Amino acid sequence: MKSKLFFGILLFISASALAQTWPTKPVRMVVTFSPGGSSDIVARLMAVPLQAEFGQSVIVDNKPGAGSTIGALEVARAEPDGYTLMLSNSAPISISPAMQDEPRYDSLKSFTHVAYIGSVANVFVVHPSVPAENFRDLIGWIKAQPNPVNYGSGGIGSIGHLVGETMKNEHGLKMEHVGYKGSSPMHNDLLAGTIKLAIDTLPQNVPFMKDGKLRALAVTSPARAPMAGDVPSVLELGERKLVAENFLGISGPAGLPRNIVMRIHAANKKALADPKIAQRLRELGVQGRDMTPEEFTAFVAAQVKDWYQPVKASGARLN
Repeated sequence: MKSKLFFGILLFISASALAQTWPTKPVRMVVTFSPGGSSDIVARLMAVPLQAEFGQSVIVDNKPGAGSTIGALEVARAEPDGYTLMLSNSAPISISPAMQDEPRYDSLKSFTHVAYIGSVANVFVVHPSVPAENFRDLIGWIKAQPNPVNYGSGGIGSIGHLVGETMKNEHGLKMEHVGYKGSSPMHNDLLAGTIKLAIDTLPQNVPFMKDGKLRALAVTSPARAPMAGDVPSVLELGERKLVAENFLGISGPAGLPRNIVMRIHAANKKALADPKIAQRLRELGVQGRDMTPEEFTAFVAAQVKDWYQPVKASGARLN
């Protein structure tokens, strides 16, 4: 008994010392999508003020694939020492586990949810060759096609994937999902006309919308997005079940020491309060907001609960 108690004390002292000296080397921020998408852009934006606070580099490491579960699983299995973090988002946390019969990690038990960054809407965009000027036209065009219409998203298990499946079921449409490893490869096919429709996070589509290379028909937020104010929201179009926003935050492995949690949270809070960072997030379509770690964890729990039935009802699967 005394030896176990002594060992426990040693572990406590070791963890406390680690938290007090952290970080003494670069911190890795895993992004569960390929470069170029919203998660990647936000991770690289936030890495700059975080590393200024930490005094160590914050290295963004893209680990896409399997509905974002490859990167998430790597973080869940990492040592809880603060050197492996994740730019957490809706795909690996709220959606993908519900698409699996036997999830390889638990969205709450496998992670320490540290800091909330904000949320971003998705947008329905079509290639200019599609003769649809609004969302109703799009539904009519899809119904008129002899073959199922392929629609792209940033990946299996993404918000775009789930919204597309919900849209298909709600309107009885013939649609087939094409999941890419991030928005950049998806845009290559969409701009070339290989696929005609995509449901993707808004920010990276705005330049193409402004140049006339893509046409936006609706955003999935409850209200219009400031960066695309002329595009109607699905809610105002009467499509309540298509309302969906992707959250962005910072999470680590389960058991992350409290001192490290609070250091990361404080650095994130300071970054969000920086006018330049806040402005850049707004430009990216991210509605930023500070939450305590406890509030963020409760938010994640609510997201997991809220998405479970829609995911099951959509029929979307991740093998």
